[in-house]
Amino acid sequence: MSTALILLLAMGLDAIFGEPRWLWNRLPHPAVLMGRAVGWLDQTLNTGALQKTKGIAAMGILALGAVLLGWVLQHLGGLVQMGVMAVLLAHRSLVDHVRAVADALGQSLPEARRAVGQIVGRDTGQMDEPAIARGAIESAAENFSDGVIAPAFWFLVAGLPGLLLYKITNTADSMIGYRTPKHEAFGWAAARFDDLLNVIPARLTAALIAVTHGLTSARLPIIRDARLHRSPNAGWPEAAMARALNVALAGPRSYDGSLRDFPYVNNAGRKDIGSAEINAACAALWRSWGAALVIVAVIAVVLA
Repeated sequence: MSTALILLLAMGLDAIFGEPRWLWNRLPHPAVLMGRAVGWLDQTLNTGALQKTKGIAAMGILALGAVLLGWVLQHLGGLVQMGVMAVLLAHRSLVDHVRAVADALGQSLPEARRAVGQIVGRDTGQMDEPAIARGAIESAAENFSDGVIAPAFWFLVAGLPGLLLYKITNTADSMIGYRTPKHEAFGWAAARFDDLLNVIPARLTAALIAVTHGLTSARLPIIRDARLHRSPNAGWPEAAMARALNVALAGPRSYDGSLRDFPYVNNAGRKDIGSAEINAACAALWRSWGAALVIVAVIAVVLA
């Protein structure tokens, strides 16, 4: 089987079955194992002097291990590759988690704050309904890029070694890539490498969202809004999603008890939003995923 055909089948499996909880209740999820590896290196190496150098070494160890493991698994055949790819895609679970926030808003603000707290890293204790909706929609856009399009892209480019390299880098960035006293130096390599690996996928994600929502004429506003984001990549899918739904995203939010005055993305969009807009974001994810599926199918046919 070609890499594109394997990816096509894996995308279908993920969309139909999502995360098999019965399996991960018995076995550690690969993402959990990756997290343990990152955590062990953080505890072992992130001490004393030369933290930046040690962080570069840690990222090198993780990258080499991921590529070697991917190379071994790739030689076990197409079914193994399809299974690994399906497990490490996260589209169905992403939509389920985002939709859970909309459902929780129909119950109570405390329930919605708890639900959105599962998918965002900001303070949620004082969020009102629009802030909860913005957080859920931003997470939907960013994680569609990080959890679906980027893994698919790197699998197409470099097979399982590329997929596992991307996933371990993204995991490391999510754990140690923060500008905090503990991780600013040690996590520098993970954060910068993650930025590099997401340059193309983030822009592909924005293009998918834009094209599937008739926003081809909004290319320049999307580019302008993407540059407002503190991340060089996350702003692209956010800006496209904001335009697709005609909502304002980002804006002020609190981290560790401190209010951060970030600018709005698509400031002219609607700010009084709620569960309806979250559900619309979920529909946008499926529409964009469908376009990605068609592209992969075309590649599979061409390479057949």
